[in-house]
Amino acid sequence: MPARLPHPSGVILSRFLATKPPPHLLPISSFPFYPLASSSPSLPFPFRSPTSLTKFTCLLLGSHNRRSHSSAAARVPPPHDTFLAEEGVSWASLGVSPGLSDALSLASLPRPSLVQAAGIPSIFDGKDVVVAAETGSGKTHCYLVPLIDRLRIENADEASAPSVLLVLCPNVLLCDQVVRMAKTLAGDDGESLVRAAMVGGRQGWPAKRQDIIVSTPAALLNFVGDRKHSAEFLRQVKYVVLDEADMLLCGSFQNQVIRIINMLRYDEKLLSWSQTSEIDNGHTVNDAQMSPEPSDLEEEEDGLGDDSVSDEESDPADLDPSDMKDDGIAESAQRRDWRRARRTYKRSKQYIFVAATLPSNGKRTAGGVLKRLFPEAMWVSGCYLHYHNPRLEQKWVEVNIDTQIDELIKAVSQEMKPYPSDDSSIRRTIVFANTVEAVNAVANILGRAGIDCFLYHKDISLEERSETIINFREQGGVLVCTDAAARGLDIPNVSHVIQADFPTSAVDFLHRVGRTARAGRFGAITSLYTESNRDLVDAVREAGKLGKPLESAFSRKRSFRNKLKKRRGLGSPAAEVSPV
Repeated sequence: MPARLPHPSGVILSRFLATKPPPHLLPISSFPFYPLASSSPSLPFPFRSPTSLTKFTCLLLGSHNRRSHSSAAARVPPPHDTFLAEEGVSWASLGVSPGLSDALSLASLPRPSLVQAAGIPSIFDGKDVVVAAETGSGKTHCYLVPLIDRLRIENADEASAPSVLLVLCPNVLLCDQVVRMAKTLAGDDGESLVRAAMVGGRQGWPAKRQDIIVSTPAALLNFVGDRKHSAEFLRQVKYVVLDEADMLLCGSFQNQVIRIINMLRYDEKLLSWSQTSEIDNGHTVNDAQMSPEPSDLEEEEDGLGDDSVSDEESDPADLDPSDMKDDGIAESAQRRDWRRARRTYKRSKQYIFVAATLPSNGKRTAGGVLKRLFPEAMWVSGCYLHYHNPRLEQKWVEVNIDTQIDELIKAVSQEMKPYPSDDSSIRRTIVFANTVEAVNAVANILGRAGIDCFLYHKDISLEERSETIINFREQGGVLVCTDAAARGLDIPNVSHVIQADFPTSAVDFLHRVGRTARAGRFGAITSLYTESNRDLVDAVREAGKLGKPLESAFSRKRSFRNKLKKRRGLGSPAAEVSPV
């Protein structure tokens, strides 16, 4: 008797061996073929407008302040090209140096994207910036390009104290990807313009001086816990980037990241204090008094970054990193008075937050946290942030236990025939499932149908996952994975994404479908769903039909769960499926 999967949800194929014999792979010609349109896509409402823009004004540029969180500009119709900036906008026109402009051209990036054209000037100006734009819009280079230019100038003198760009990512593979993208920007001699290193996994702290440190929050805290080096490093950090900010500011990463922000801001306060010749009572402060002590850093961490507090018990929006805790610190009365009174201080670091989904409807959401902790930050929003991408061809298939296997193989087999709009000879298909058990079940089904595939999920080692992504990039084929592969991974020319399990939230939906139709290309989505997913599917599809953002569906997970519980009590067939 074959084992059932313990957590069936959506189309988790839990009884495929017990209910049906393994289906045979049908000829490709037996399946209907839906080519992607080679012409420009029709734009969804409210973007259906003949208005032709001459600037990158399809991006929402808004400044949030303490008085109002409303945006300074309204969303307007995008230009004909929904990815690249107009031809008159070049790297040089954005202020990028000639050497870096040439490196970008050598890296096959001759022109900036819309997001890059909108965000780079604000980053050059030294402002805190929130870049919230759809997947595949060029967000990583949006912050790498201007900050690399700054680092090249500031670190030209090897004898001086270095300026460091600190990038935080939720996992090691994303860290490695950012490092590779930074090192890709090279001069005519093939040497990278900056030195970048990853910290995390088995990769320890680099021995040599680096311009860019890319780390997971846990790995960084492990290093900063070494009091001998933490103060020096915190002082060197001039630029801080949170990549996948919505993930880092919520859930299991929340307390770690808030703790890091507190420590960085504490260093800013110390530096601001050191640049003030006199404090309020008229006493002069010497360098010894101004240097950060281990006890100070520990007090700052413990006051605002307690990892023992659960997500439900703490709300980062209620934490004010500018508040300094005074109890139990052995220091002079003058120093305590300064720390208590000085709520404003001279900033010495620039903060940039990057995300493909950034819900802001509520103070506990990542967007709400940013509005509170960084109220003066400039917001740059992509044309299709939280919207359906018009370059996607979407197909919705409702399935049940009798039809799900046939529909899955039909969808995967369909992709084996190339789309005429894609000039790449390598075909790549990504199949998403909700659990590790479901990934293994899908791979088993495809294997019996004669379709080889790569596997990617949390139970596979980091080394194997990294090798899998490299092979998938180079060879193409079918990648079966969990949502571990839905965020941040930049795999070129993925022409088809199949959801064998429908995701449990609209946020996961957006990240999954964002693996295709990237960088101005077209793509296809096939979503298989069951009766238990219908409420969320209807909400997502309705938003697409009306041209509305999917934010209205972001918070529906709990209500859907409650509905399913009621159905179970009434003896509904949904009782056989676990809640989403």
